[in-house]
Amino acid sequence: MEFDQLIKRINELSRKSKNEGLTDAEKTEQTELRNEYRALVIGNLSSQLNSMKIKNPDGSIVDVKKKH
Repeated sequence: MEFDQLIKRINELSRKSKNEGLTDAEKTEQTELRNEYRALVIGNLSSQLNSMKIKNPDGSIVDVKKKH
């Protein structure tokens, strides 16, 4: 599922949960969508950190990935 569609559906289920409640199938869907969202965010953050470099005061540049 595309990221924007994923967020839209999570928000729909959240609103429905607050207003009228969710069926068991919708609760399961909501949990799965939230887990998918978390995985996407963690993956995105990981790739950003892996491509990040730190410049030390002495001018040398170190990859964050290699440092940790």
